[in-house]
Amino acid sequence: MDLGAFSISLSVSDLSVSTDFYRTLGFEVAGGDEERWAILVNGDTVIGLFQGMFDGNVLTFNPGWEGAGQPAESFTDIRQLRAKVEAKGIEVVADSNAEAESGPASFSIVDPDGNAILIDQHR
Repeated sequence: MDLGAFSISLSVSDLSVSTDFYRTLGFEVAGGDEERWAILVNGDTVIGLFQGMFDGNVLTFNPGWEGAGQPAESFTDIRQLRAKVEAKGIEVVADSNAEAESGPASFSIVDPDGNAILIDQHR
C-alpha cells in the first residue's frame, strides 16, 4: 500500500521558537502561515510544526506527494486507501470527506500503541 510522502507533525507550544530550533538544525521553511503552522524541510526529511491545532504528535502520510512537496506522477487516491485500510480490519477514527469522489480529503487511524496516523491528500 503506497501511502505517499511521510512526515511527522509535531504539536508545538510556540511556533516561532520551534521553527528557530529546527532552522538551527539545518531545516528550511517550505510553507506555512507564520502563525499556527510551518512545514520545514532538510533534504528528504519533512517536519510539520502545528501550534494549537491538535494534541500530541502525528505520523502523517500524503498521497499524491513525493518527498518535500513534490507532486507524484501517479498515486492511489485516498478513498481507495481508506477502503484498503478498512478491509484489513483497521478502524478509521476520523474522515474528512467520505462523500467526495476525488480531490482533497483525509482520514485518521490509530496504531496499537495509541499513536495517531493521518492520511492527508492535498490534491
